Amino acid sequence: MLDIETPALVVDLARLTSNVAAMADVARGKAVDLRPHAKTHKSIQIANLQIGAGAVGITVATVSEAEAFAHHGVDDILIAYPILPLGGKAKRFRELVDRVRLRVGVDSAAGASAVAEAADGRDVSVLIEIDSGQHRTGVPAAEAAALAAQCRRAGLTVEGVFTHGGHAYSGPDAPAGAGMDEGDQLALAARALRDAGFVISVVSAGSTPTWRSPRPPEVTEERPGTYVFGDRQQVALGAQDPGDCAAWIAATVVSVRGGRIVIDAGSKTLTGERPGWLDGYGIVPELGNAVITRVSEHHGILDDVDTSDVCVGDMVSVIPNHICTAVNLFDEYVVVEDGRVVDRWELIARGKNV
Repeated sequence: MLDIETPALVVDLARLTSNVAAMADVARGKAVDLRPHAKTHKSIQIANLQIGAGAVGITVATVSEAEAFAHHGVDDILIAYPILPLGGKAKRFRELVDRVRLRVGVDSAAGASAVAEAADGRDVSVLIEIDSGQHRTGVPAAEAAALAAQCRRAGLTVEGVFTHGGHAYSGPDAPAGAGMDEGDQLALAARALRDAGFVISVVSAGSTPTWRSPRPPEVTEERPGTYVFGDRQQVALGAQDPGDCAAWIAATVVSVRGGRIVIDAGSKTLTGERPGWLDGYGIVPELGNAVITRVSEHHGILDDVDTSDVCVGDMVSVIPNHICTAVNLFDEYVVVEDGRVVDRWELIARGKNV
Protein backbone atom coordinates (compact mmCIF):
# COMPACT_ATOMS: atom_id res chain seq x y z
CA MET A 1 0.00 0.00 0.00
CA LEU A 2 1.28 3.45 -0.92
CA ASP A 3 2.24 5.68 1.99
CA ILE A 4 0.14 8.66 0.90
CA GLU A 5 -2.80 10.67 2.14
CA THR A 6 -6.05 10.14 0.29
CA PRO A 7 -7.77 11.02 -1.88
CA ALA A 8 -4.79 11.44 -4.18
CA LEU A 9 -4.21 11.60 -7.93
CA VAL A 10 -1.71 8.88 -8.77
CA VAL A 11 0.15 8.39 -12.05
CA ASP A 12 2.16 5.30 -12.96
CA LEU A 13 5.31 6.56 -14.65
CA ALA A 14 5.98 3.41 -16.68
CA ARG A 15 2.44 3.24 -18.09
CA LEU A 16 2.43 6.97 -18.78
CA THR A 17 5.73 6.80 -20.65
CA SER A 18 4.51 3.79 -22.63
CA ASN A 19 1.29 5.55 -23.64
CA VAL A 20 3.20 8.66 -24.73
CA ALA A 21 5.62 6.60 -26.82
CA ALA A 22 2.87 4.48 -28.37
CA MET A 23 0.88 7.47 -29.62
CA ALA A 24 4.02 9.08 -30.99
CA ASP A 25 4.68 5.88 -32.91
CA VAL A 26 1.11 5.90 -34.25
CA ALA A 27 1.54 9.46 -35.51
CA ARG A 28 4.81 8.60 -37.22
CA GLY A 29 3.15 5.57 -38.81
CA LYS A 30 0.37 7.78 -40.15
CA ALA A 31 2.91 10.40 -41.28
CA VAL A 32 1.05 13.13 -39.39
CA ASP A 33 2.08 15.63 -36.75
CA LEU A 34 1.08 14.94 -33.16
CA ARG A 35 -0.17 17.89 -31.12
CA PRO A 36 -1.60 16.42 -27.88
CA HIS A 37 -4.28 18.21 -25.93
CA ALA A 38 -2.74 19.25 -22.63
CA LYS A 39 -6.06 20.02 -20.94
CA THR A 40 -6.03 16.35 -19.95
CA HIS A 41 -2.89 16.48 -17.83
CA LYS A 42 -2.14 20.19 -17.20
CA SER A 43 1.46 19.21 -16.41
CA ILE A 44 4.72 20.58 -17.80
CA GLN A 45 6.48 17.29 -17.06
CA ILE A 46 4.00 15.38 -19.20
CA ALA A 47 4.04 18.01 -21.95
CA ASN A 48 7.81 17.71 -22.04
CA LEU A 49 7.54 13.92 -22.26
CA GLN A 50 5.19 14.30 -25.24
CA ILE A 51 7.38 16.83 -27.02
CA GLY A 52 10.46 14.75 -26.29
CA ALA A 53 8.74 11.77 -27.93
CA GLY A 54 8.08 13.76 -31.10
CA ALA A 55 5.03 15.98 -30.59
CA VAL A 56 5.32 19.24 -32.55
CA GLY A 57 3.70 21.24 -29.78
CA ILE A 58 0.59 21.12 -27.61
CA THR A 59 -3.09 21.94 -27.79
CA VAL A 60 -4.92 23.85 -25.06
CA ALA A 61 -8.45 25.17 -24.55
CA THR A 62 -7.92 28.60 -22.99
CA VAL A 63 -5.64 31.60 -23.00
CA SER A 64 -4.70 30.94 -19.38
CA GLU A 65 -3.72 27.33 -20.14
CA ALA A 66 -1.54 28.64 -22.97
CA GLU A 67 0.04 31.18 -20.60
CA ALA A 68 0.84 28.49 -18.04
CA PHE A 69 2.65 26.29 -20.54
CA ALA A 70 4.36 29.22 -22.25
CA HIS A 71 5.70 30.33 -18.86
CA HIS A 72 7.35 26.91 -18.55
CA GLY A 73 8.95 26.99 -22.00
CA VAL A 74 6.46 25.44 -24.43
CA ASP A 75 6.66 27.61 -27.53
CA ASP A 76 4.27 26.03 -30.09
CA ILE A 77 0.64 26.13 -28.96
CA LEU A 78 -2.78 25.75 -30.55
CA ILE A 79 -5.79 27.10 -28.67
CA ALA A 80 -8.38 24.73 -30.16
CA TYR A 81 -11.32 26.87 -29.16
CA PRO A 82 -13.13 29.85 -30.72
CA ILE A 83 -11.66 32.32 -28.23
CA LEU A 84 -12.94 35.86 -27.74
CA PRO A 85 -10.00 37.86 -26.34
CA LEU A 86 -11.99 40.81 -25.03
CA GLY A 87 -11.23 43.26 -22.23
CA GLY A 88 -8.20 42.35 -20.13
CA LYS A 89 -7.83 39.09 -22.02
CA ALA A 90 -6.84 41.05 -25.15
CA LYS A 91 -3.61 42.27 -23.54
CA ARG A 92 -2.76 38.77 -22.35
CA PHE A 93 -3.49 37.44 -25.83
CA ARG A 94 -1.10 39.97 -27.42
CA GLU A 95 1.63 38.99 -24.99
CA LEU A 96 1.17 35.35 -25.97
CA VAL A 97 1.37 36.20 -29.66
CA ASP A 98 4.66 38.01 -28.99
CA ARG A 99 6.02 35.13 -26.94
CA VAL A 100 5.18 31.84 -28.70
CA ARG A 101 4.12 30.39 -32.03
CA LEU A 102 0.38 30.60 -31.47
CA ARG A 103 -2.60 29.43 -33.51
CA VAL A 104 -6.19 29.93 -32.43
CA GLY A 105 -9.56 28.55 -33.46
CA VAL A 106 -12.23 30.63 -35.20
CA ASP A 107 -15.83 29.70 -35.97
CA SER A 108 -17.47 33.07 -36.70
CA ALA A 109 -16.84 36.43 -38.32
CA ALA A 110 -17.42 38.07 -34.93
CA GLY A 111 -14.78 35.84 -33.37
CA ALA A 112 -12.33 36.62 -36.16
CA SER A 113 -12.88 40.36 -35.64
CA ALA A 114 -12.29 40.00 -31.90
CA VAL A 115 -9.03 38.11 -32.45
CA ALA A 116 -7.84 40.64 -35.04
CA GLU A 117 -8.68 43.60 -32.81
CA ALA A 118 -6.92 42.02 -29.83
CA ALA A 119 -3.85 41.30 -31.99
CA ASP A 120 -3.52 45.03 -32.68
CA GLY A 121 -1.70 44.61 -35.99
CA ARG A 122 0.26 41.50 -35.10
CA ASP A 123 0.25 38.57 -37.52
CA VAL A 124 -2.02 35.92 -35.98
CA SER A 125 -2.58 32.48 -37.47
CA VAL A 126 -6.01 30.91 -37.21
CA LEU A 127 -7.60 27.56 -37.95
CA ILE A 128 -11.24 27.40 -39.03
CA GLU A 129 -13.15 25.05 -36.75
CA ILE A 130 -15.26 22.51 -38.63
CA ASP A 131 -18.36 20.85 -37.20
CA SER A 132 -17.85 17.21 -38.11
CA GLY A 133 -20.93 15.93 -36.30
CA GLN A 134 -20.87 16.89 -32.64
CA HIS A 135 -22.86 20.07 -33.33
CA ARG A 136 -21.13 22.06 -30.64
CA THR A 137 -18.85 24.70 -32.18
CA GLY A 138 -17.51 24.91 -35.71
CA VAL A 139 -18.97 25.66 -39.13
CA PRO A 140 -20.11 23.14 -41.74
CA ALA A 141 -17.37 22.28 -44.20
CA ALA A 142 -19.33 24.02 -46.97
CA GLU A 143 -19.04 27.33 -45.07
CA ALA A 144 -15.33 27.12 -44.30
CA ALA A 145 -14.13 29.09 -47.32
CA ALA A 146 -16.51 31.97 -46.66
CA LEU A 147 -15.34 32.24 -43.05
CA ALA A 148 -11.72 32.00 -44.16
CA ALA A 149 -12.30 34.94 -46.49
CA GLN A 150 -13.75 36.94 -43.59
CA CYS A 151 -10.69 36.09 -41.50
CA ARG A 152 -8.39 37.25 -44.27
CA ARG A 153 -10.29 40.54 -44.61
CA ALA A 154 -9.85 41.02 -40.86
CA GLY A 155 -6.10 40.70 -41.32
CA LEU A 156 -5.66 37.17 -39.98
CA THR A 157 -3.57 34.41 -41.57
CA VAL A 158 -5.62 31.30 -42.26
CA GLU A 159 -3.33 28.28 -41.84
CA GLY A 160 -5.93 25.54 -42.07
CA VAL A 161 -8.86 23.77 -40.43
CA PHE A 162 -9.48 21.63 -37.37
CA THR A 163 -12.24 19.55 -35.85
CA HIS A 164 -13.11 17.50 -32.80
CA GLY A 165 -15.29 14.46 -33.34
CA GLY A 166 -16.82 14.68 -29.89
CA HIS A 167 -19.80 12.60 -30.96
CA ALA A 168 -17.42 9.65 -30.61
CA TYR A 169 -18.35 9.83 -26.91
CA SER A 170 -22.04 9.11 -27.53
CA GLY A 171 -21.56 5.36 -27.00
CA PRO A 172 -19.36 2.31 -27.61
CA ASP A 173 -20.51 2.02 -31.23
CA ALA A 174 -19.82 5.67 -32.03
CA PRO A 175 -16.03 6.10 -32.44
CA ALA A 176 -15.67 4.44 -35.85
CA GLY A 177 -18.35 6.58 -37.47
CA ALA A 178 -17.19 9.74 -35.72
CA GLY A 179 -13.66 9.13 -36.91
CA MET A 180 -14.84 8.79 -40.49
CA ASP A 181 -16.88 11.99 -40.08
CA GLU A 182 -13.80 13.86 -38.87
CA GLY A 183 -11.74 12.82 -41.85
CA ASP A 184 -14.47 13.35 -44.43
CA GLN A 185 -15.46 16.81 -43.23
CA LEU A 186 -11.87 17.96 -42.83
CA ALA A 187 -11.08 16.82 -46.38
CA LEU A 188 -14.11 18.69 -47.75
CA ALA A 189 -13.17 21.84 -45.86
CA ALA A 190 -9.51 21.67 -46.89
CA ARG A 191 -10.43 21.27 -50.55
CA ALA A 192 -12.87 24.16 -50.34
CA LEU A 193 -10.21 26.47 -48.90
CA ARG A 194 -7.67 25.45 -51.53
CA ASP A 195 -10.23 25.89 -54.31
CA ALA A 196 -10.81 29.40 -52.95
CA GLY A 197 -7.10 30.18 -53.27
CA PHE A 198 -5.95 29.61 -49.71
CA VAL A 199 -2.61 27.93 -49.13
CA ILE A 200 -3.10 25.85 -46.00
CA SER A 201 -0.68 23.65 -44.09
CA VAL A 202 -2.74 22.34 -41.16
CA VAL A 203 -5.67 19.92 -41.36
CA SER A 204 -6.11 18.76 -37.79
CA ALA A 205 -8.25 15.97 -36.33
CA GLY A 206 -8.57 15.32 -32.66
CA SER A 207 -9.88 12.91 -30.09
CA THR A 208 -8.60 9.82 -28.33
CA PRO A 209 -11.58 7.60 -29.30
CA THR A 210 -11.03 8.30 -33.02
CA TRP A 211 -7.26 7.99 -33.29
CA ARG A 212 -7.49 4.50 -34.78
CA SER A 213 -9.68 5.74 -37.64
CA PRO A 214 -8.25 5.75 -41.16
CA ARG A 215 -7.69 9.31 -42.35
CA PRO A 216 -7.82 10.82 -45.83
CA PRO A 217 -4.50 12.14 -47.15
CA GLU A 218 -5.55 15.73 -46.45
CA VAL A 219 -5.21 15.23 -42.67
CA THR A 220 -1.83 16.49 -41.41
CA GLU A 221 -2.24 16.46 -37.62
CA GLU A 222 -3.84 14.56 -34.71
CA ARG A 223 -4.75 16.08 -31.32
CA PRO A 224 -5.66 13.29 -28.86
CA GLY A 225 -5.45 14.09 -25.17
CA THR A 226 -6.87 11.43 -22.85
CA TYR A 227 -4.59 8.69 -24.24
CA VAL A 228 -1.82 9.64 -21.82
CA PHE A 229 -3.86 8.30 -18.90
CA GLY A 230 -6.90 6.46 -20.19
CA ASP A 231 -10.07 6.24 -18.13
CA ARG A 232 -13.22 4.20 -17.81
CA GLN A 233 -14.81 5.88 -20.83
CA GLN A 234 -11.84 5.21 -23.09
CA VAL A 235 -11.80 1.54 -22.13
CA ALA A 236 -15.55 1.24 -22.76
CA LEU A 237 -15.18 3.00 -26.12
CA GLY A 238 -12.40 0.62 -27.17
CA ALA A 239 -9.78 3.36 -27.36
CA GLN A 240 -7.50 1.84 -24.71
CA ASP A 241 -6.95 -1.39 -22.82
CA PRO A 242 -7.61 -1.51 -19.07
CA GLY A 243 -3.97 -2.33 -18.41
CA ASP A 244 -2.91 0.92 -20.07
CA CYS A 245 -4.72 3.17 -17.59
CA ALA A 246 -1.88 5.23 -16.16
CA ALA A 247 -3.73 7.43 -13.67
CA TRP A 248 -6.22 6.75 -10.94
CA ILE A 249 -7.60 8.18 -7.71
CA ALA A 250 -6.22 6.57 -4.58
CA ALA A 251 -8.98 6.40 -1.95
CA THR A 252 -9.47 4.94 1.50
CA VAL A 253 -12.39 2.85 2.70
CA VAL A 254 -14.08 4.82 5.50
CA SER A 255 -17.18 2.68 6.08
CA VAL A 256 -18.27 -0.93 5.48
CA ARG A 257 -21.77 -1.98 6.34
CA GLY A 258 -24.35 -4.41 4.98
CA GLY A 259 -23.11 -4.82 1.44
CA ARG A 260 -22.16 -1.14 1.17
CA ILE A 261 -18.67 0.33 0.98
CA VAL A 262 -17.93 4.04 1.29
CA ILE A 263 -14.63 5.59 0.21
CA ASP A 264 -13.25 9.09 0.73
CA ALA A 265 -13.47 9.99 -2.98
CA GLY A 266 -16.74 11.69 -3.90
CA SER A 267 -17.88 14.27 -6.43
CA LYS A 268 -15.16 16.73 -5.36
CA THR A 269 -12.63 14.11 -6.41
CA LEU A 270 -14.26 12.05 -9.17
CA THR A 271 -16.71 14.73 -10.40
CA GLY A 272 -20.35 13.88 -11.00
CA GLU A 273 -19.80 13.29 -14.71
CA ARG A 274 -21.53 10.23 -16.10
CA PRO A 275 -22.42 9.53 -19.73
CA GLY A 276 -25.91 8.21 -20.21
CA TRP A 277 -24.63 4.87 -21.49
CA LEU A 278 -22.37 4.17 -18.49
CA ASP A 279 -23.55 3.28 -14.98
CA GLY A 280 -21.98 4.92 -11.96
CA TYR A 281 -19.03 7.26 -11.44
CA GLY A 282 -15.99 5.03 -11.65
CA ILE A 283 -14.78 1.52 -10.95
CA VAL A 284 -12.56 -0.06 -8.29
CA PRO A 285 -10.26 -2.72 -9.80
CA GLU A 286 -9.36 -4.22 -6.40
CA LEU A 287 -13.05 -5.03 -5.90
CA GLY A 288 -13.54 -6.78 -9.20
CA ASN A 289 -14.27 -3.50 -11.01
CA ALA A 290 -17.16 -2.78 -8.66
CA VAL A 291 -19.00 0.38 -9.69
CA ILE A 292 -19.27 3.51 -7.58
CA THR A 293 -23.04 3.83 -7.73
CA ARG A 294 -23.50 7.09 -5.84
CA VAL A 295 -21.43 10.14 -4.93
CA SER A 296 -21.78 12.93 -2.41
CA GLU A 297 -19.18 15.66 -2.15
CA HIS A 298 -16.76 13.56 -0.08
CA HIS A 299 -18.33 10.11 -0.28
CA GLY A 300 -18.07 7.52 -3.01
CA ILE A 301 -20.60 4.77 -2.39
CA LEU A 302 -20.54 1.21 -3.72
CA ASP A 303 -23.86 -0.53 -3.16
CA ASP A 304 -24.61 -4.26 -3.13
CA VAL A 305 -20.99 -5.41 -3.16
CA ASP A 306 -19.14 -8.25 -1.47
CA THR A 307 -17.63 -6.76 1.67
CA SER A 308 -16.20 -9.98 3.13
CA ASP A 309 -12.56 -9.06 2.45
CA VAL A 310 -12.86 -5.29 2.85
CA CYS A 311 -11.92 -3.38 6.00
CA VAL A 312 -12.11 0.23 7.06
CA GLY A 313 -8.70 1.72 6.30
CA ASP A 314 -8.06 -0.29 3.13
CA MET A 315 -6.69 1.75 0.24
CA VAL A 316 -8.23 1.24 -3.19
CA SER A 317 -7.78 2.77 -6.63
CA VAL A 318 -10.60 4.32 -8.65
CA ILE A 319 -10.60 4.58 -12.42
CA PRO A 320 -12.89 7.56 -12.99
CA ASN A 321 -15.29 7.89 -15.87
CA HIS A 322 -13.46 10.93 -17.26
CA ILE A 323 -9.91 11.55 -16.13
CA CYS A 324 -9.65 15.07 -17.60
CA THR A 325 -12.27 16.58 -15.30
CA ALA A 326 -11.01 14.62 -12.30
CA VAL A 327 -7.45 15.86 -12.85
CA ASN A 328 -8.65 19.46 -12.66
CA LEU A 329 -9.69 18.88 -9.03
CA PHE A 330 -6.14 18.16 -7.79
CA ASP A 331 -3.06 20.27 -7.15
CA GLU A 332 -0.48 17.57 -7.82
CA TYR A 333 0.26 14.12 -9.15
CA VAL A 334 1.74 11.46 -6.92
CA VAL A 335 4.13 9.75 -9.33
CA VAL A 336 4.80 6.07 -8.69
CA GLU A 337 7.18 3.54 -10.18
CA ASP A 338 7.37 -0.12 -9.18
CA GLY A 339 4.90 0.55 -6.37
CA ARG A 340 6.95 3.37 -4.83
CA VAL A 341 6.37 7.11 -4.77
CA VAL A 342 9.20 8.65 -6.78
CA ASP A 343 8.03 12.23 -7.38
CA ARG A 344 5.24 14.76 -7.13
CA TRP A 345 4.30 16.96 -10.09
CA GLU A 346 2.38 20.21 -9.85
CA LEU A 347 -0.60 20.71 -12.15
CA ILE A 348 0.57 24.05 -13.54
CA ALA A 349 -2.62 24.62 -15.54
CA ARG A 350 -5.12 23.51 -12.93
CA GLY A 351 -8.09 25.89 -12.86
CA LYS A 352 -6.78 27.88 -15.84
CA ASN A 353 -10.21 28.23 -17.39
CA VAL A 354 -10.14 31.86 -18.56
